[in-house]
Amino acid sequence: MERYQPVCLDIALSDTSDDETASIVFSLYKRILLLHRFLPIDLRALGDQYVKDEFRRNKTAAPEEVTVFMREWGNYRDTLQTQVLESARDRVKKVEFGAELSEGDLKLFQDEQVGQLYELMLESTKPNRQFDIQEEGFKK
Repeated sequence: MERYQPVCLDIALSDTSDDETASIVFSLYKRILLLHRFLPIDLRALGDQYVKDEFRRNKTAAPEEVTVFMREWGNYRDTLQTQVLESARDRVKKVEFGAELSEGDLKLFQDEQVGQLYELMLESTKPNRQFDIQEEGFKK
């Protein structure tokens, strides 16, 4: 079986046209939402909403911020892609999605980002999540 190779997004976005940049951003956005389909349904809903909010919030970001934004979301996509493929190969054990952040990584975050990350952590680890979602076609 072929191993997934992450795609490097260290693209000089300032060297691309607005249409090309929009296409690259949209492609990353759609790929992440596609990968979320493999998450447990409540995490998918939480993740989809967060991704949509973040991409919407950063539509007018400065070029240097866009480069960092795209690199970090590209890393997320690569990590999730690897975890999805691992879960498909090894359906016997429970796969955990996500990654640990080092203290060094956390120091790079702005206060608002640390707050958002904390709220996401709380929501994703709640025993009774706020989402009451049912798989399509199934009724409780």
